[in-house]
Amino acid sequence: MKTSAIFYHAGCPVCVEAEQSVAQALDPARYEVEIVHLGEQAGRVAEAKSAGVKSVPALVLAGQSFHINFGAGIEALG
Repeated sequence: MKTSAIFYHAGCPVCVEAEQSVAQALDPARYEVEIVHLGEQAGRVAEAKSAGVKSVPALVLAGQSFHINFGAGIEALG
């Protein structure tokens, strides 16, 4: 069974670089990776907040949030 991984970002250069470097580096045989662009999917901001995301880019891996650099605070997204 694959582990769930959700990568939240807002489309900024920091976020795009993190997506290319971090999210795409996860082993697809072990992780089911979903990329969520909160700038385009604003309805999922509450979901990200409830998962513990405080800023983007962030990776939620098996229910634990990991913040990568700092592109934008979650409050700025919705």
